[in-house]
Amino acid sequence: EVQLVESGGGLVQAGGSLRLSCAASGFIFEDFGIGWFRQAPGKEREGVSAISISDGETYYADSVKGRFIISSDNAKNTVYLHMNSLKPEDTGVYYCATTTDHWENGLGPDPFAYDNWGQGTQVTVSS
Repeated sequence: EVQLVESGGGLVQAGGSLRLSCAASGFIFEDFGIGWFRQAPGKEREGVSAISISDGETYYADSVKGRFIISSDNAKNTVYLHMNSLKPEDTGVYYCATTTDHWENGLGPDPFAYDNWGQGTQVTVSS
């Protein structure tokens, strides 16, 4: 079965950095796009970034553009989210998820386009 395991979250001061990892198994890695989402208490789940494994196309939400970088290590079936210049509003549970919708519609932040989800990792950014 498809499994996604997030790691790398933690507590960091504003302006600091974290690297999140999404380790994938149970599917052909290159056939998928991988997205990162986040959810703060009382808020909707928000698409943050995504990457097409086959060609490296990326998507970034405007709120993180220029601060976050998504990348993949295909030999390890792992996607990373490098988060820099973190702000308190970046706080939330971060999830990775798979999509095949990108073949038809390109990468995007719509969670309905994503089929399999990890359990999430908490990111807390203090003021």
